[in-house]
Amino acid sequence: MKSNNTVLVALFAALIVVLSLMPPIPMPGIPVPITLQTLGVMLAGAMLGPVRGALACLLYLALAAIGLPVLPGGRGGLGAFFGPTGGFLIGMVAGAFVTGWLARRLAARGTGTWVGLAGYVAACVVGGVAVVYAFGVPWLSAVTKMGMAKAAGAVVVFLPGDLVKAVVAAWVASRVERVWPMLGR
Repeated sequence: MKSNNTVLVALFAALIVVLSLMPPIPMPGIPVPITLQTLGVMLAGAMLGPVRGALACLLYLALAAIGLPVLPGGRGGLGAFFGPTGGFLIGMVAGAFVTGWLARRLAARGTGTWVGLAGYVAACVVGGVAVVYAFGVPWLSAVTKMGMAKAAGAVVVFLPGDLVKAVVAAWVASRVERVWPMLGR
């Protein structure tokens, strides 16, 4: 890996840390708070591409695993991976990869246009929301013993906020792409 790629991966891991340290908003009846982590995942995937975006998330999770307080609420350590949010944490790596992969295919067709923005939005929704939920909901169901249907219903409250995050990430990625092209990298 070239040094500029290493710097970008570390920079986006730091961005996810900063977004994670925004105070989490607890939700009644569900042990998963509202955070800005997924915004960082979407930005990493959309702006860095599949491999570097996933590596940024993996670095963030490695920092959390060794005990640094980089998770929402200042948590860290391996215990976070075995709690109710563990599936969402692991899903971040796959989510960033899918977001980056789709962004390269969908947004590249219309760079700087509404088509490009729509491609970024689609990539962020599929990768940053659907894929992360695909990992997080079954894990939440298993850990809390609430059943898949109930766990899926419980995370529906996050959907409006996550869709707003997807639009924000898509807009930022499309604007940055105009002045600092990364889609070809």
